[in-house]
Amino acid sequence: MTVHPNQELSERKTRILHAIIQNYLETGEPVGSRTISKYTDLNLSSATIRNEMADLEELGYILQPHTSAGRIPSDKGYRLYVDMLMEEKEQELTQMQERMLEKADRMEQLLKQAAKALATNTNYATMVSTPLNSSNKLKFIQLSMVDEDHVIAVIVLGGNVIKNKIIEIEEPLSNENLLKLNMLLNTSLNGMAIEEINLGLIARLKEQAGIHGEMVGMVLDAVADAIQLEEEMQIYTSGATNIFKYPELSDKQSAQEIISAFEEKQQLTELVTQTLAQEENTGIQVYIGEEAPVQTMKDCSVVTATYELGDGMKGTIGIIGPKRMDYEHVLKSMRRLQQELDQMFHRKE
Repeated sequence: MTVHPNQELSERKTRILHAIIQNYLETGEPVGSRTISKYTDLNLSSATIRNEMADLEELGYILQPHTSAGRIPSDKGYRLYVDMLMEEKEQELTQMQERMLEKADRMEQLLKQAAKALATNTNYATMVSTPLNSSNKLKFIQLSMVDEDHVIAVIVLGGNVIKNKIIEIEEPLSNENLLKLNMLLNTSLNGMAIEEINLGLIARLKEQAGIHGEMVGMVLDAVADAIQLEEEMQIYTSGATNIFKYPELSDKQSAQEIISAFEEKQQLTELVTQTLAQEENTGIQVYIGEEAPVQTMKDCSVVTATYELGDGMKGTIGIIGPKRMDYEHVLKSMRRLQQELDQMFHRKE
């Protein structure tokens, strides 16, 4: 845990208090200076620790039970520990959200450039979709008070997809109860898929949450909504006007329909959805004429490929051109882009 000493405590006192509380939480036994001196990262003598513990006791952060030489945390000590823990979790979450936003900006630029480069290289119309989260596993939940009547549940899914859900509550929750609920939810649900969160598990969690059982039920509903919610997909296109270079397409109404499909993107979304729905398909698919999944592209050939970012994230690359397209060149270009995207997204941050 990162140390956040308050004005009253030095960093050393804060670290010793943290060690006392952690040890007491693990064992339930009063903690002595000898036990604390075994914490290798402190590197302090027993005498120094005894002096600091005496100060902590005088300041009201720890107590000495009558029957023991060791110390236990006071309510004031627990309060500081919980506040430090909550602050650290908030910082971790903020940093994660900032990293995700930066990553999204970089991805947008990269995919736009990929669509443009592919169109220039092939002389056909091209599209690249942003990756969708096909993994419905839960990684992390953070509950925080917004005001007296509302709690925000921040839900992190596979692929580090972040969802926020505001939950209305009947009465405010203390920091301690929020912490307990966060620990209960994360220890019970971490790594679970939505289909694994069954009625038996929900009933058990509600029972463990006691008077906050209803709140746990609302959080689980929010988790289900977040996981099942259809991702908002972006599609970047380039080279749609290349269609006019091919007489068999430009002479027909289909050219205008294809241009419209690229502008409105609804049919391209349908194309991506159908491509990703074929779970076994991570290679390249070629649709010729009537085989095309989208009605307006029945006079064309459509080549699609799925690229994977790992952690359940998948996107689609597409090339639309005439039936007499240069298939060898298109397939080579598609494979090269697949490999480039894979390498770029799997570089260390």
